[in-house]
Amino acid sequence: MTATEPDPKDLDPEYEHHGGFPEYGPASPGPGFGRFVADMRRLQDLALSADPGDDVWNEAAGRVAALVELLAPFEAGEGKAPAGRTPDLPGMGSLLLPPWTLTRYGPDGVEMTGYFSRFHVGGNRAVHGGVLPLLFDHMFGMVSHAAARPISRTAFLHVDYRKVTPIDVPLAVRGRLTATEGRKGFVSAELVDGEDTVLAEANGLMVRLLPGQP
Repeated sequence: MTATEPDPKDLDPEYEHHGGFPEYGPASPGPGFGRFVADMRRLQDLALSADPGDDVWNEAAGRVAALVELLAPFEAGEGKAPAGRTPDLPGMGSLLLPPWTLTRYGPDGVEMTGYFSRFHVGGNRAVHGGVLPLLFDHMFGMVSHAAARPISRTAFLHVDYRKVTPIDVPLAVRGRLTATEGRKGFVSAELVDGEDTVLAEANGLMVRLLPGQP
């Protein structure tokens, strides 16, 4: 948070104590983590698109098992691992999130650019409809935080699918806080292609947590 950004603790002095949320801060894990995440994203694509014989599947399974054995001793608690806390990487370094990069972040709105890959296909090279709510929900969380709203949960999220969302092409998503009403923050966003054609729109409600709420 910079000196010019509002501090959510001004609105909610108990900001850091709602629901037992860990206090997240940016991570700087080094270039090896970025390479690992990029390779894992490619592996996700291949897990859905490869069609080798059983010998190759068995070899791949063995290599995955070796990787699990390598990383298992280093499993960390929420808010400690670099996944989801590395803003310089697509998806903040989290494999849960699509590989999108933050391009604008401020109280007046948030923007990300990115793409979807084979891993996100629902059929006929189109993005699975269930992936878009994940992208919008991630966006709404960042919109709330950028607008200095206290820690909130998604109360509802509505998506209108305007056109088929393709894979492997540059896209952008833009979101903003549209209104507030006490603990409620109303948000909206749209997903657009390179020609600014709207592919999907969303609106939602983010509700500030009360002390003790998970």
